[in-house]
Amino acid sequence: MTQTVWCQWNDIAVPSGWTITNTDLEAMSPEQLAEISIYVPRYMAGVKALSYMEKMPNLHLLQLLMAGYDDAIAFMKDGQKLCNARGVHDFSTSELAISMILAHFKNHAEFARHQTEGTWRHKTAGSLYGKRIAIVGAGSIGSKLAAMLTIFETRVDLFASYARENIKSMDELSSNAHLYDCIVLIVPLTDKTRNLINKKILGSMKDGSLIVNVARGPVVNTQDLMDELSKGRISAALDVTDPEPLPNNHPLWSMPNCQIIPHVGGDSEAFEPQARKYLEQQFAEIAQGLPLRNEIDWKNP
Repeated sequence: MTQTVWCQWNDIAVPSGWTITNTDLEAMSPEQLAEISIYVPRYMAGVKALSYMEKMPNLHLLQLLMAGYDDAIAFMKDGQKLCNARGVHDFSTSELAISMILAHFKNHAEFARHQTEGTWRHKTAGSLYGKRIAIVGAGSIGSKLAAMLTIFETRVDLFASYARENIKSMDELSSNAHLYDCIVLIVPLTDKTRNLINKKILGSMKDGSLIVNVARGPVVNTQDLMDELSKGRISAALDVTDPEPLPNNHPLWSMPNCQIIPHVGGDSEAFEPQARKYLEQQFAEIAQGLPLRNEIDWKNP
């Protein structure tokens, strides 16, 4: 079966008989848009890119270039399939999470302030060695992060929507939050995970601990987080925020115990080669009649 693919890279290898284009969607005629059967929205282009789906009457597959898919659900229609890019961002997001964890425990923010002041202030730095870390989200990225953290001889516990071998249920998090030096969030945004991290969990975290969000902003209740950060008892490292982008005058910017990164977890030099490889494999397997990779049950996320 022939397919017409829209993708930001028009030099991706596609099966024989397929067509691939990256023509500006605004410039495409209704007839051209009607030819698109597989749509790969431009990476990090947001809801605007998803809105073009409404002009593609013959679309049957939406292939995302990110792991998160919550924004896409509102645009899906009966008969269409949705796939995310599970696995593509494992290295990038895990690297960012580790860098933020290390920055916290190795006192980077404090030493950076001293450099700005031009003062040499020696102190014993912290370490990841022996720290106990909770990773909330046992998917592809969470598993990669857990593996990477083993080099630091940390103790890692994985949490997921339901308990299974070597993985705890997210329902256990609130009663165990006090055990961890660091809690890392890498879950999709769903009705169950929205405001998952609230005043109950934040208030029970141990003194000096760190909450890291590389998932989606609304997984953390922003007001509850600010209330707890204002006490100076815990710290936060956020690649994502709610709202996002974070407004210039938002109080989170001025909190000294909060690292803010502008949502670059998956957007690194590792992204494009891995995304291209993934797409080519997905397209080749579609042509062979094999099951879709990373298909999402978007009606029951």
